Amino acid sequence: MATINLGNIKFNWQGTYAGGTSYNIDDVVFYNGSSYICKLASTGNVPTNTTYWDQMSSAGTNGTNGTDLTTTLTTQGDLVYRDGAGLQRLGAGTAGQLLQTGGAGANVSWVNAPVGGAISANMATINGQHSTTSTSYQSVGSGLSVTVTPSSTSSKFLIISSFICLGDMSVTTIFRGSTNLATEANASSSILGWNGNLSHWSTTALSYLDAPNTTSSITYELKFRTTSSGVTTYVGDGTSILNTLNVIEL
Repeated sequence: MATINLGNIKFNWQGTYAGGTSYNIDDVVFYNGSSYICKLASTGNVPTNTTYWDQMSSAGTNGTNGTDLTTTLTTQGDLVYRDGAGLQRLGAGTAGQLLQTGGAGANVSWVNAPVGGAISANMATINGQHSTTSTSYQSVGSGLSVTVTPSSTSSKFLIISSFICLGDMSVTTIFRGSTNLATEANASSSILGWNGNLSHWSTTALSYLDAPNTTSSITYELKFRTTSSGVTTYVGDGTSILNTLNVIEL
């Protein structure tokens, strides 16, 4: 009975081409980014020799279609984007800049970060009527306070408090932790509230720009006291009017 040689029934992957290796028909090799199949037994004939090899797949053109970005991206921090012609390199911007899109049909670019504006804003409120006869500063009820963590040591905080009070020699101020900011600011009028009228409610607003120079958690709190021992002073008249403390990081 006659015997028929069908040869290989599948390709034989041989990996990267080596000049000293003998290759047979249907051997497949990798060479310079492309793949080739042997069509005539050969040793030492590179795959680009069409007498012995046929090309199966071709490498892309480096740097223009994304197959090899090492020729496009040259420096740490580089980005790659597509313009109207192909892939392009966008060099690293300067520290603090932001990447901005120009929209469809336009290129991306680096822009300076906006200056100013609030980083965060927090508010605390308390209702009801709260009183003290102490000449030492006391919390307003359970505390009219805001706890924040500065985003950097250069952060500044604008503290604004609005409330109503009543009482002979009633004094209000804002504390950062255990520090009286009015004392720190030499008892400036913007941070120290005073009401010398025993019989009339007074609407008071305090404000202060604080630079705590820390990244640790801190608490701002409105506190009050009386300057006359034995006399009751009040914050909040017990109505629906809220007493507020706003802390804005800048």
